[in-house]
Amino acid sequence: MDAYLAQIAKHNTKLNAICTLDEERARQRAKLADEALARGENWGILHGVPITIKDTLETAGLRTTAGYKPLKDYIPQQDATAVARLREAGAVILGKTNPAELASDYQGINDLFARVNNPWNLNYTPGGSSSGSAAAVAAGLSSLDLCSDFGGSIRQPAHFCGMFGLKPTDRRVPTTGHILEVPGMPKCIRQMLTVGALARSVEDLHLCLQLIAGADLYQPEIPPVPLGSPSTKSLQNRRIAWADEFSAFPVASEIKLAIQSVAKILTDVGTQVEHWIPEFDFVAAWQIYYAVATYNVLYSEPVNFDTEFFRKMAFLFREATQGDRALRKLSNVPGMVFPIFLNPSLKGYFEALSQRDRLIAQMDRELEQWDAWLCPVAMTPTFTHRAKGQAVTVEGKKVPYMMASGAYTVPFNLTGHPVVVIPIGQTLDGLPIGMQIVGKRWREMELLAIAQEINKVVGGFQHSSGY
Repeated sequence: MDAYLAQIAKHNTKLNAICTLDEERARQRAKLADEALARGENWGILHGVPITIKDTLETAGLRTTAGYKPLKDYIPQQDATAVARLREAGAVILGKTNPAELASDYQGINDLFARVNNPWNLNYTPGGSSSGSAAAVAAGLSSLDLCSDFGGSIRQPAHFCGMFGLKPTDRRVPTTGHILEVPGMPKCIRQMLTVGALARSVEDLHLCLQLIAGADLYQPEIPPVPLGSPSTKSLQNRRIAWADEFSAFPVASEIKLAIQSVAKILTDVGTQVEHWIPEFDFVAAWQIYYAVATYNVLYSEPVNFDTEFFRKMAFLFREATQGDRALRKLSNVPGMVFPIFLNPSLKGYFEALSQRDRLIAQMDRELEQWDAWLCPVAMTPTFTHRAKGQAVTVEGKKVPYMMASGAYTVPFNLTGHPVVVIPIGQTLDGLPIGMQIVGKRWREMELLAIAQEINKVVGGFQHSSGY
């Protein structure tokens, strides 16, 4: 505890990763943990381990804001279910990590706390919405961060900060006590939101999932599906597919080269590796994701979303694709989603869900032939801080902001498939590069075992300079 608090004191003022530090209670809890051990007592597998919690997950007696001004003084009466499970295992909560406002952006920006910076280069974003989560764990301010993913919010920061991240199967882990819905509002987020973790090893992700997964009395739609056990197959007996780019969504050349290098390494150690892109409509998945997400979040706040914001985002999509016909066609997505805000209907919601069901079944069929599939996390490595919605440059082309970070992540929120992100290298400028490892639904333990084996031959976690 002393070591982590010293690291926080040294670095957090420039990173702004932890927005609410609970130092006094954390020290007290650590002291009790020491005393318990002296008596031969063990609270659980995380006895005395200091962790942090994304500030969108409720923590009993500790401020939880979701980076949202109306919640600046909100102190929950009870823990989110996943938080409670980590406490029961003996973890000590250091504090809360700084998110994008209401977990709704790919950068760590909100109106309550200072902007979150990337430990690898303070001029760059750590990603979002689990912004402080990734920055804190990457810089050694925390051993593990419990966080969430609705459109890449674990995976993109893992990629941007050189971390390991897990997005479990949709509904594997309870989301009870997670704020996208403002407290007091009906539960609106019924699909695609997952609670997972960011860590400095696959083993820590594995440990965390074992503790937080499982049915919840407060959330009846979480099924009691056992985690199961992974097979004992070696890499040499695995069938691994990979892709470095989907045709509709361009990827920075350094990311493509890094994934190609992973494929070669796996081939050299005897893995059955094949370049492969599923017969899956990623453009439709992109569009349907935003339709379903829109219906989910439409009534999650006391005041409905400002339609002027969506007009602005539609304009920024169009502006970013000037001169690029293929991307401009894709930039019509806000034009599809925006009418929902003007005239939402129950029929429209069910139609979007039916399209989602079709794509889930299609992805299930496509992945059946593989043990895992490797693909990019985002179109670029981390980018410099910018205004929300400002275009991102990919290989000399302007790409819409949401697409640059979300094109490779939102399909797996839509279909609910589990994904592990591992670091696989760095750019020439010394910025991290991560890779998604996609597995079959409800087979996280197998996926984590594969990720661990791949990580052994690829490289592993590296500390950024100065931390």
